[in-house]
Amino acid sequence: MSTAQALGTAAQMEGANFLNLLVVDDERSIREACRDVAQSLGFNTFVADSAEHAYKVMDTNPVDVVLLDMKLPGAGGLEALHFIREHRPDAVVVVVTGFGTVQSAVQAMKYGAYDYVTKPFSLDELKLLLDRVTDHLKLRSENRILRERVKSKQGFGSIIGRSPEMEKLYRIVAKAAYSNHPVLILGESGTGKELVARSIHFSGPHRDKPFIPVDCGSLLPTLIESELFRYVKGAFTGAARSKEGLLTVADGGTVFLDEVAELPVDLQAKLLRAIQEKEVRAVGSTRNTPIDVRILAATNRDLETAVAEGNFRRDLYFRLNVLTLRLPPLRERRQDIPLLAHHFLERMARSTHTERTLSDDAMKLMLAYDWPGNVRELENCLERACALSSGPLIHVADLPSPLQHALNQAVPQEEDGNKIMPMEAVEKQAILTAIEQLNGDKLLAAKLLNIGKTTLYRKLKEYASQN
Repeated sequence: MSTAQALGTAAQMEGANFLNLLVVDDERSIREACRDVAQSLGFNTFVADSAEHAYKVMDTNPVDVVLLDMKLPGAGGLEALHFIREHRPDAVVVVVTGFGTVQSAVQAMKYGAYDYVTKPFSLDELKLLLDRVTDHLKLRSENRILRERVKSKQGFGSIIGRSPEMEKLYRIVAKAAYSNHPVLILGESGTGKELVARSIHFSGPHRDKPFIPVDCGSLLPTLIESELFRYVKGAFTGAARSKEGLLTVADGGTVFLDEVAELPVDLQAKLLRAIQEKEVRAVGSTRNTPIDVRILAATNRDLETAVAEGNFRRDLYFRLNVLTLRLPPLRERRQDIPLLAHHFLERMARSTHTERTLSDDAMKLMLAYDWPGNVRELENCLERACALSSGPLIHVADLPSPLQHALNQAVPQEEDGNKIMPMEAVEKQAILTAIEQLNGDKLLAAKLLNIGKTTLYRKLKEYASQN
């Protein structure tokens, strides 16, 4: 028994791979060398001296990896690659090319080859390449398992997460879905408050009725009033006709008031009356109109503090706070990050027709990051990584620089003995750095950081008051 065969036997006994590899090359010495290296790594190895021979091997044996020479007698390497991609689409193909024909290898990668190696190559170089292939196949297998888990159990409704914190949330959402009481949804920006509100509505008995979201932080006070409570013709300049309000349009359904803490105090009083009396009075009218609607509200602010400061009505707070849901930030349910990441990557793959996976290092970085923008930031991060990635595997270098920069800020500096920065300081640093890099463009900074512009301005005001 050769040394390579002995190593291969030991690797198989340890359960290293049990993957099938096919070496396709018309040079016997290269076939044997590649076979020995592959066997030493635990691959079950087959060899073929032509494309036609390779086709016969694949007809009778499942093949996971193909080491394919680009210059073959009869059918050429590109033709063989097309055949493999058509008949064994899951097989990972590594092409072998001469030093002077690297361009053909690049062309092969455009047609679906995983990687290439140039002749002459060392056995160590081949071993490193096959190690990468093994890691890739392992990741792909894990991704499939995760995707099946997502399909079989996403959580509740469209919410993704299986951590204990989310399991507790699902139980409360299930109860809230079959209640008509107002629900107050609390959580940081990007935690999925609207998604939870939709799950409450569409999981309940009134799922066939309207669900109408209203962003209270993005509309002018006068617009919010007319949008919610309707107005009659001639109520104000420009009111050429009457318009129904959302509280009446959503008859039997749900109105979701996002960023409810941004409502002016006078409109808070009008909303309170509408909830208590179950009727609204249109702008410019003297008559009340009955309503049948459920109110769900959400905010990322501390409403008890807002009440104490006189910025939010205490009676409205108690009226909305019949049922309360607190959404955990992503940093408190890190075990859901892989599930969320693979869910977003799968959704992007459906639109781009390109399947991508995260490298181990990229996943470790994402698990270590605190995600001040929560799930929304994670989704945006993966979108940008997919746009920057040059292949099916997303590396650390493909992740957005703000993520890496913010993470570096949280690492203790040995030279001056600083401790890890608090989350609030990391968030502040990320916001101020983004605005500086964008030459003061706050709207663009808010967009790239995945936080609402209202949230950004409020935080800047808080930072200014701290100085």
